[in-house]
Amino acid sequence: MKSRYTVVVVDDSVESLNFLTDALEDAGLTVLVALTGESAISVIERVRPDIVLMDAVMPGVDGFETCRRLKENPAYADLPVIFMTGLSQTEHIIKGFQSGGIDYVTKPIIPEELLPRLRRHLATAQSVRSARAALDMTGRYLIAVDSLGRAVWCTPQATHLLIDVFGYDDTIAFTVPPELASCLSPPVERGANARMKVGDRYLQIAYVGKVSEGEILLRLAVADENAEKTALRTAFPLTDREADVLLWIAAGKSNRDIADILGLSHRTVNKYLDQIYLKISVENRTSAAAKAVRVLSST
Repeated sequence: MKSRYTVVVVDDSVESLNFLTDALEDAGLTVLVALTGESAISVIERVRPDIVLMDAVMPGVDGFETCRRLKENPAYADLPVIFMTGLSQTEHIIKGFQSGGIDYVTKPIIPEELLPRLRRHLATAQSVRSARAALDMTGRYLIAVDSLGRAVWCTPQATHLLIDVFGYDDTIAFTVPPELASCLSPPVERGANARMKVGDRYLQIAYVGKVSEGEILLRLAVADENAEKTALRTAFPLTDREADVLLWIAAGKSNRDIADILGLSHRTVNKYLDQIYLKISVENRTSAAAKAVRVLSST
């Protein structure tokens, strides 16, 4: 086991802390201890550990609530928490997983059983961190969110973009706006993405894939409306308004949505669509969106 891994052990029993500290240090780990849930959070915020061993039942804030509070901060979303408990009922095991734990061990703790689990979870966590570091180095605008659209982590480029577009001091506070909720599931139309006007620019969020049960990976982009319309009008013989409609088709918007966005009637949008299909030589909106996306992707 790598000698520089750091584990935080949280237990209100001094005897348990002493026993676990000796066993873990003998295995080459650096051990930090906390007697309460509040002090555990304080320790973790000061020194980011590689893994946490958490007593489930403690006076005051118990281990389940401590874990929940930690997991509310996206910075600790991938921090492995293993519960130590004498509770073996199914409801308590489920409660541990629901609060954000990844495993549990029953008391009394047997080091020979605990250490292999630690090694496995440390290796998995290291792989996740390495994958994210690799994404950070790609220079891409990627953000992972949970099923409700709340930020879990961002590449540095996505962080800067969100701060620039929305003015957030901290992208941990970012939640996908309701207007862009369609980006949280695979697009029905190939190339479609969610699109929202912010000032004189457009924020586009495209669904990339489901990373895990609790993480959805999205790709961000900011587009200049005039530049995109110019690109479409250069590629196709479109009027200014037809280019507007085609832009929103490429963004996966319905006719009703486009009518609301552009202040047109539903019937007028249908007429524009007929003209667009004829001018760009397609028969349906899926093909129109695909053609538009190819043009916009090359700009």
